[in-house]
Amino acid sequence: MSIVAKFVRSTPAKFALAAGALALSVAAVAQTAADASTVGPANDEAAASPTAIAALNLPQGPTRFLGTDPNFRRATARVNGDIVTGTDIEQRLALIVAASETKPGADEIERLRDQVLRNLIDETLQIQEAKAAEIEIEDDEVNQTYARVAQQNFGQNPNALDGYLAKIGSSSSSLKRQIRGELSWQRLLRRNVQPFINVSDGEVNEMLERLKAAKGTDEYRIGEIFLTSTEDTRPTVLGNAQKIVEQIKQGGSFVAYARQFSEASTAAVGGDLGWIRLGQLPPELGTVAQQLGTGQLAGPIEVRGGYSILYLIDKRQVLTADPRDATLSLKQITITFPRGTSEADAASRVAAFASGVKAIKGCGDAERAGAAFGASVVSSDQIKVRDLPGPLQDAMLSLSQGESTAPFGSVADGVRVLMLCGRDDPQASAGPSFDELMSQMEDDRINKRAQTYLRDLRRDAVIEYN
Repeated sequence: MSIVAKFVRSTPAKFALAAGALALSVAAVAQTAADASTVGPANDEAAASPTAIAALNLPQGPTRFLGTDPNFRRATARVNGDIVTGTDIEQRLALIVAASETKPGADEIERLRDQVLRNLIDETLQIQEAKAAEIEIEDDEVNQTYARVAQQNFGQNPNALDGYLAKIGSSSSSLKRQIRGELSWQRLLRRNVQPFINVSDGEVNEMLERLKAAKGTDEYRIGEIFLTSTEDTRPTVLGNAQKIVEQIKQGGSFVAYARQFSEASTAAVGGDLGWIRLGQLPPELGTVAQQLGTGQLAGPIEVRGGYSILYLIDKRQVLTADPRDATLSLKQITITFPRGTSEADAASRVAAFASGVKAIKGCGDAERAGAAFGASVVSSDQIKVRDLPGPLQDAMLSLSQGESTAPFGSVADGVRVLMLCGRDDPQASAGPSFDELMSQMEDDRINKRAQTYLRDLRRDAVIEYN
């Protein structure tokens, strides 16, 4: 077992798709099929021969066990003439359920289904607006992104991703449509919004001076899920936001829910706002964020135009070295237990293990001493403190070279200690560069303009519900 199990998430460049696209997707827009309540030919000319029918050995008066045909695609909504089907919704919903660590109840499924329909309508509007601006996303580009998602999530070719999507009740066309929709919207923003966003050199320099003056104050990396509402929709949106919070607290992925439900442009990167100071947030959000600990969730919080859900990803001090950025050299010393070992027997061996670890004379003696009491020793360099599980971070920062943590683990997975062999402390950060800060300020303004753009598209849309 390695010292640290890492799940690597790719952070894309500006306006690029996040690797988390697999978690939640947009289903493909399909054509409407006619409903058929009986089984049989449409007319005499189309009827199969009696011999062919007999070969099928069909029962007379068959009873239908499933209420719906999975291949039947009924229009649920028409958005400016384009169709969103029940199949589109179900395939998207299947991805949400698969991404959740807890199985949603019947009421939650219905709420998610309604939200998925709203999201599909928004995405259809975005794709339509991009087409109206003569923005075309080539199939090759979609397929390349799909292959990258497969590689990042499965480490193999797209066929594995195809199989996974089919297994959970979705499809490759569903995910590919989301990819096409996101690329279309991002490219549209680059053309119709970004050129008209101006951040002057003076504004950036003023912000840099504020950063220097704020040296040593707290800076936050925050994730946000933003849901828009009006006076009429406020109660419904609040209920939806509360349900999302419940699902995340029960083990759901914040990144996945942000990609699925957030109506901010940061949804494409899992709601990540990047490193900000509380003064950059609306006062009602800043007050709440200040009280959060790393990994904590808050909301829904009423803000102008809707509700926000906040998640504190990380925290540091402006222009100050963060001890958790220290790079460690470690040795992991592990003992394992035969299957069926009782807790009592394990406890006595763990006590002997702890005593043996205390007698080790630094990392150079670890292999010899570990072999003496039947332990395995694994070395690892270049481990960032912040990459360790939360409870271990403070423990490692308090150790001196050659010291070890207290034993941790379980009978099933083994008990281990981490021994500190070396530590390179981080240098104080010089803060963001001029260009980095300008980019961040531009992104913030683009995000706000994008929300207004989408609201205008909704307002002007002709939507017919089934």
